[in-house]
Amino acid sequence: MRAPTGSIVGLCSASATMFAVGMAFLGYWGVHEPLPWRPRDIAVVILAFIGFAALGSVTWIATTPVPEDGAEKVVPARRAFATGVLLIWLSVLVSIVG
Repeated sequence: MRAPTGSIVGLCSASATMFAVGMAFLGYWGVHEPLPWRPRDIAVVILAFIGFAALGSVTWIATTPVPEDGAEKVVPARRAFATGVLLIWLSVLVSIVG
């Protein structure tokens, strides 16, 4: 099995960075406050958690072993990364606009 190189390493690093940014946003936003949650708050958390799931799966998708003649897993990993980033930013937007 080959070691990950090139865009796979960059994609995994970017995914971990966006995961950390999303966690910092949730901590700053106040997910830990004991106030009653409104539907907007639930939407923000659900969007963020689905985005975390997508970002967390990027490394697993990108580093899954493939046969020598098989297709690389970079394209699905990039799609998972883009989905995760979009959902995290959408949760930020919902928290600001709402």
